[in-house]
Amino acid sequence: MYLDFYLLKKAPFHITPDPAFLFLSPSHKAALGALVYGIEARQGFVALLGEVGLGKTTILRSYLERVDQSQLKPIYLLHANLSFGDLLNTLCQECGLEGTTENVAETVNRLHHVLIEEYKQGRNVALLVDEAQHMPIETLEHLRMLSNLETSTQKLLQIILVGQPEFEAKLNDHALRQLKQRLVIRATIAPLTAEESRDYILYRLAKVSTVDEPIFTRGALQAIIKQAQGTPRVLNILCTNALIQGFGYGQRRISAKIAKEVIAEYTGKTPRRWWRPWVAVAGALALLAVWLWGSPYAPGLFVKIHLPRATPSGMLPLFPRGDPPQETPAGGAGQRATWIGQHPVAPYGALQTRRLPPPA
Repeated sequence: MYLDFYLLKKAPFHITPDPAFLFLSPSHKAALGALVYGIEARQGFVALLGEVGLGKTTILRSYLERVDQSQLKPIYLLHANLSFGDLLNTLCQECGLEGTTENVAETVNRLHHVLIEEYKQGRNVALLVDEAQHMPIETLEHLRMLSNLETSTQKLLQIILVGQPEFEAKLNDHALRQLKQRLVIRATIAPLTAEESRDYILYRLAKVSTVDEPIFTRGALQAIIKQAQGTPRVLNILCTNALIQGFGYGQRRISAKIAKEVIAEYTGKTPRRWWRPWVAVAGALALLAVWLWGSPYAPGLFVKIHLPRATPSGMLPLFPRGDPPQETPAGGAGQRATWIGQHPVAPYGALQTRRLPPPA
């Protein structure tokens, strides 16, 4: 829809974990390094932790896409809420074992022989459990049994547990103290910094843009980055909606105004409007004028005032005291004086002038 308008080859901000858009911040790079080392060095248990939307699954899928499948047999579990029996059956099916029994010890023994054959052929087997925080404690407790499948020097099955911070809290359960001790490698993904968030947005745009022109203004980037708080998934959502909104407005550059509208829709909050001081002053003056216009004192307040002019010689007219003249010869017929308090303001022709003394 908006791709042709912004000259993009494909959508740059999909929320699906697309390995083609993997952005390696220092934290993501360390997590990927821990994953690679834990599997290839046959370290057994590896834990990859991070908050929602930080890119754990993206790192996992990026590794699986790049790894040599002839050297690694990955078994990827999307749903971790399994009993140990169901988990064991899944492992056996992926490894080509059929006719599994309900006898756990016998099934584990058969699996052990299959893993030894894989090892002899130079292949590694890795069980990757996504959303590991949903795995029951009983299943996790029995999972350590599989780590006993090993040679004298190396583990035959690598178990990668990927989860949210709740998983780390679950590991502190007393029943899982043995499993926690077997976690040789543990990596935690941190949120992006403001600078990394900006680089993340520009990196994804550069992957699909056909022209070297900025799409987001500086103000728009600042607003989106501040709202996302370093979460890549939120950055993707806000940027996608900003592009759609900008397309609807027919604007080729996403302004701060568009970004704030998108953020307001995302958060469900109406954008706060700041009144400038001059707007408030103008409104107050307008209300005062309306009140005065309808006030009974208006005739006395809006008096027509004739101010005298200074003469070339520096003389200023003085207002004579006493009763105001009704008519003046110089002013002509019909010219009457106007009173302001006790001082009459006479027409110009009726005024007399005198020189003021010099200032002391």
